[in-house]
Amino acid sequence: MTAAVTRPPAATIVARGRRRRASRRRLVVLSLAVLVAAGFAVTLMAGQTFYPPGDVLRVVLGEQVPGASFTVGRLRLPRAVLAVTAGFSFGLAGVTFQTMLRNPLASPDIIGISSGASAAAAIAIVSLSLGGTQVTIFAIAAAVAVALLMYALAFRDGVTGTRLILIGIGMSAMLDSITSYVLSRAPEWDLQEAVRWLTGSLNGATWEQVLPALGALAVLAPVLLSLTGGLSAMQLGDDTAAALGVRIERTRVALMVAAAGLIAFATAAAGPVAFVAFLSGPIAARLLGTGGSLLVPAGLVGALLVLAGDFTGQFAFDTRYPVGIVTGVLGAPYLIYLIVRTHRAGGSL
Repeated sequence: MTAAVTRPPAATIVARGRRRRASRRRLVVLSLAVLVAAGFAVTLMAGQTFYPPGDVLRVVLGEQVPGASFTVGRLRLPRAVLAVTAGFSFGLAGVTFQTMLRNPLASPDIIGISSGASAAAAIAIVSLSLGGTQVTIFAIAAAVAVALLMYALAFRDGVTGTRLILIGIGMSAMLDSITSYVLSRAPEWDLQEAVRWLTGSLNGATWEQVLPALGALAVLAPVLLSLTGGLSAMQLGDDTAAALGVRIERTRVALMVAAAGLIAFATAAAGPVAFVAFLSGPIAARLLGTGGSLLVPAGLVGALLVLAGDFTGQFAFDTRYPVGIVTGVLGAPYLIYLIVRTHRAGGSL
C-alpha cells in the first residue's frame, strides 16, 4: 500500500512564491543598477581618447588631470549624468502612465505630452526668439498643461484609459503639425537649436541643463513612489481600487502631474528622446515577471537605454547620430508589433 503524498499547505506555497518573486526582483534591480553604473563608467572612459579608470575617478573627485579634466569633467560627465537622469525620468513616467491606464500604448511620447513640450519649445525659439531658461520654462509648462487638458477632455464620470489615449494621440498629431509648421518658417540659424526638440540629443550637455532635470527627479520620483500602492490598486480597475480605499481621481491627477513633470523637465534638458518612456515598462515587466511595482526597474531600464543609445549613436557609425534617432529605430518596430498583436488578439487600444 503506497503512502499518501503529503502536500504543503496553501499558505506555504504562497509564501514560497512570494520569496521567489522577491528574490528575482532583487536580482533584476541589482543587475540593472550594475549595468547602468557600468554604462556610466564606459561613457566617461571611452571615446576618441580613452582615459583609465584612475584618471576618471580623480576628475570626478575634483582633481585636475591634464587633458582628462576638460574632456571628462566638462564634456563627458554632464552628458552621462543627463543620460541617466533623463532616461530614468522617461522610464519612470512612462510606466506610470502605462500602469495607471492599463495599456502599453499609454506612453507620454505616444499620447502627446512630449509633443507638447516640443511644440512649445519650437514656438519659443522660432517665433518668440527666446533661449535658455525661457525655452525650458515654456516646454515644462506646455507638457503639464497638455496632461491636464487631456484629463479634462477625457473626464466623463471618471476617466477611462482608452478615451484618454485616443484624445492624447489626436493631440499629439495636432501638436506635431504645429511644430512642423513653425519649423518650416524658421530662419536657418534657429533650426539647429530647434532640431534637438524634435529628435532628442545629449550633444553639448551642460550642468545648466542637467541640474533642473536632476532636481525634478529628486522631488517627483519620491512622489510617484509614495503612490505605488494606489497605482497598483488601480490596475485592478477603478471600482476595485475604490473599494480598497483609493481616492481614484485624486490619485490619478497626482500621478499624471508628477509623471508629466518628470517628462517635461527631461524633455527640456534632452529633448523628446523617442520611445524610451514607451519601451522601459514592457522591458522591465519581461525581466521581473508577475508581481511587484515596475517603477524603479523601468527607471533603470530607461537610464540604460539612453546611455547605450547615446554611446551607440556617437561611436558605432561613421556619422554621429543623436540618441533619439537610435532609440527611435529600436522603438518603432516594437510599436508596430504591439499594434498588430493587439489587433490579432481581437483587443482594442
